[in-house]
Amino acid sequence: MAVLASGRGSNFKALAERSQDRAFPAEVACLITDQRAAGAVSVAESFNIPWFWVDAGERRGRLTADAESEIVARCESAGARLVLLAGFMRILESGEGKLLDRFSGRVINIHPSLLPSFKGLQAQRQALEYGVKVAGCSAHFVDASVDGGPIILQSAIAVHDDDTAESLAARILGEEHAVVVRAVELFALGKLKIDGRRVLGTE
Repeated sequence: MAVLASGRGSNFKALAERSQDRAFPAEVACLITDQRAAGAVSVAESFNIPWFWVDAGERRGRLTADAESEIVARCESAGARLVLLAGFMRILESGEGKLLDRFSGRVINIHPSLLPSFKGLQAQRQALEYGVKVAGCSAHFVDASVDGGPIILQSAIAVHDDDTAESLAARILGEEHAVVVRAVELFALGKLKIDGRRVLGTE
């Protein structure tokens, strides 16, 4: 798999650690980042995983056409069969030759909410401010919508009365690690099947 990340790389690290086990059916081929100083870069270096920086441009949340083309080329040259978004803070768009076209049904994202609730940024704060009693995370296939693709796996936790956005995010993050590793494992084993909005083969 190729991993795309913009931040600290916590989920990336969980995958890198798990892929050290020869029994795990997937390996990380490379990291691609739009932030040279991202913590994910240090993770890649500590595991001797090749990493590449792409100049994604100044437009917030979007990729330039050149950046998109470079990402596709990097993923393909690495031999990736799966692309994982692990805190990649850019929106992928549909279109011929774009990542979602070249890797159709093979792009997975991890999001810190129980989708379809609380899409987009600061999902944990959104959940807390809304007053939900249960929060969590979701692994889903990526389509041209924002956090709207078919859901693969979810994990829920209780929201405590004294939770802050930070404490809730920290507890959700632990669930993210387990969910993203399991989602990748199921994909690599060929167990997942997209049937409309549903993803089968997760039991």
